[in-house]
Amino acid sequence: MAANVNSLNRKLNQTAGADTESPATDSALNDATKAPENQGGEPVGVDGAEDCDAAMGSDDEHSKCSPSTKPSSRARLTTLISLVTIVVSAVLSGWLGWRMYQSHQADCQRQQFVVVARQSALNLTTIDWEHADTDIQRILDSATGSFYDDFSKRQRPFVEVVKQARSKSVGTITAAGIESYSGDQAQVLVAVSVQTSSVGATEQVPRAWRMRITVTKVADGAKVSNVDFVR
Repeated sequence: MAANVNSLNRKLNQTAGADTESPATDSALNDATKAPENQGGEPVGVDGAEDCDAAMGSDDEHSKCSPSTKPSSRARLTTLISLVTIVVSAVLSGWLGWRMYQSHQADCQRQQFVVVARQSALNLTTIDWEHADTDIQRILDSATGSFYDDFSKRQRPFVEVVKQARSKSVGTITAAGIESYSGDQAQVLVAVSVQTSSVGATEQVPRAWRMRITVTKVADGAKVSNVDFVR
């Protein structure tokens, strides 16, 4: 009987000891579940978070700076293209201007050749015996080259014939145009109607003449260098 009572007391004491140890165990478990703190009262691991934030900030700065190089390169390219366009436009404008100037000069030269040829044809076909010397000198003043040499040799006999016949001729230009042109020289076809009369003779019917007059550019303008009569 006494043995049974002692056994029962030992079991009760073991059960009471287990109950007194449970609060310590619960406290240890609670401490283990709490987040560890450093001496300043801040959670452990904040430095790692700051490192992450710094890394993210660095990435943000890089992402902000990196694209800025693209607009800069694009701006330089745009400027270069603009400069090239301006230079090309200036060169093209200058070339076109020069071509227009040359074309204008050529047109003026051709017009001058036609004017000189027309006047020369009038000089050759308008001669009055009363002032033949002046008319012949006018022909020589507008001549050059071989035509000047040939006509100057024949002027005296020609003047004598005109004076002896007391003839008078008046020319009228009916048409004129350039047949060929080569820079400093042109061949001009001139059509002339010539009315001739002389003292004591009946009035004659006008005659149609055609001349091929070569006009050459000289230092003081343009002069006639050759005259051919054509049918």
